Amino acid sequence: MWMSKFKKLIAKKNKTKIVSLTAYSKNIASILDNHCDIILVGDSLGSVLYNYKSTREVTLSTIIEHSKSVRMGVKKSLMIVDMPHNTYRTSKEALKNAKQIMKKTKCDGVKLEGGKKIYETIKTLVKNKIPVMGHLGLLPQSDKTFKFKGKKKVERDRILRDSQLLEKAGVFSIVLECVETSLAKLVTQNIKVPTVGIGASKYCDGQILVFDDLIGLNPINYKFVKKYLNIRKEISKAVSNYSKEVRKVKFPNKKSSF
Repeated sequence: MWMSKFKKLIAKKNKTKIVSLTAYSKNIASILDNHCDIILVGDSLGSVLYNYKSTREVTLSTIIEHSKSVRMGVKKSLMIVDMPHNTYRTSKEALKNAKQIMKKTKCDGVKLEGGKKIYETIKTLVKNKIPVMGHLGLLPQSDKTFKFKGKKKVERDRILRDSQLLEKAGVFSIVLECVETSLAKLVTQNIKVPTVGIGASKYCDGQILVFDDLIGLNPINYKFVKKYLNIRKEISKAVSNYSKEVRKVKFPNKKSSF
């Protein structure tokens, strides 16, 4: 049964924190694979790599091609792929596209955004042995404004209810994005599958960040991101040194020539 592949991850709940990052290529994925439980080929690649205004512009073919590259770098982590906007409007459409993603990328599962609205869709995928990761809170594919979730009672009640619905539908975990701290804690305590937070406090069962944000490649600063490295500075330094050596005819030297 496919769920057996995810038992180890689910067993981490309330015991060991889950580590997750995004990757869009083989080289990066091969590095992250040594440290992560989950590697997500996120539709965040739309803004990170293509300068799209939103993730809604990412196509199925684009995410499949990046996922094929990532797959070559992943050996031990669970590899999950975002289903792009407008690829799961109906259960039939979702099943067709999810099967295509699974077959072409050899990923371990897919991620869908939403709650009650996609309950039957998730049930259909799980019934067809396609592992699903849920996503609640801020939903980049449908939300028009970037605001944290959980301030209003009606919003809190809906997210908690949706998390229980997603669990019932069969998801193996749920991403909580930009969810208010006490709500993230409440959701995490009230479901048996792990929650993975991004801007959703330490009370989630794990954390996920966009890799380019973590290393400082993205110059934009988000409240929920900690930059562990200023890679832009390091790249600039390396390119500057290369440029100087080329102009002073120090590179290529004899050792670098045939």
